[in-house]
Amino acid sequence: MIKRTLFFGNPAYLSTKNEQLVVNFPDDDEKEVTTPIEDLGYVVLEHPQITLTNGVLMKLVQNKTAVITCDKQHLPCSFLQPLVGHSEQTERMRYQLNASIPLKKQLWQQTVVAKIDNQANHFLLREKNALRLKRYAKGVKSGDLGNQEALAAAFYFQNLFAIDGFSRNQKGVAPNNLLNYGYAILRAVTARALVSSGLLPSVGIFHHNKYNAFCLADDVMEPYRPFVDMLVYDIVESGCNIEELNTNIKSELLMIPAMDVVIDGKRSPLMNAMSRTTSSLYECFEGSRRKILYPELNYY
Repeated sequence: MIKRTLFFGNPAYLSTKNEQLVVNFPDDDEKEVTTPIEDLGYVVLEHPQITLTNGVLMKLVQNKTAVITCDKQHLPCSFLQPLVGHSEQTERMRYQLNASIPLKKQLWQQTVVAKIDNQANHFLLREKNALRLKRYAKGVKSGDLGNQEALAAAFYFQNLFAIDGFSRNQKGVAPNNLLNYGYAILRAVTARALVSSGLLPSVGIFHHNKYNAFCLADDVMEPYRPFVDMLVYDIVESGCNIEELNTNIKSELLMIPAMDVVIDGKRSPLMNAMSRTTSSLYECFEGSRRKILYPELNYY
């Protein structure tokens, strides 16, 4: 089932009644909107004048709905997650924490190869030369000791957009703002799936930073980034103003969880594919599987 994403960019009061999310707007006392909580996958809270009851927060978390709040720049900055995301959480975390260094290096190698392959396929989709990216993918060793991931990323972004001097930088020129927003949504999708699979989003297989609570999410989302790039590329090519994240652009980027991707030869919404990816990652930690299941970006 595809879960819905709700975005709140205006003042609102959120409460719950009869397992429904009840939304009231202070500017319109007569307008009340209700939505089944079980249908919700993501709730994005952007406006600072949004009030929520503890009851609605409790029910959203129990439903494993990702509640995402935004900062003054309107970018997602926090993610509310349940303390218990899986019935076997303790055992699953133990497998994750006991994973050997060689296993982590192999899993990171698989992740980097999948990411660069998807970047190359995105190039082919845009009728760009992908031979260099394909070479980078073939050169990835265990643990990516040669840092092929960084080399590929630099080449990829230098040649993706027809914008002179463009480079990937969080504070750089547009469409970096679109990429930042899209990646933040993707990070929340990944963290939600990891928690649902009983894993710790903070303990990565490659990323390790004591100030980062989502190291594993940052690892697992890497092969999914080109799908965000693909959506941003289409927005840029449409000719609309990308200097500012307006409501229309945000609406398109908030469709990321529902994007169609191909995983294991079958088409699936991205949020469902991510759950399969995180489930396969646990199986790798547990020892019943040797390869993480990642989506493939089709270029035909």
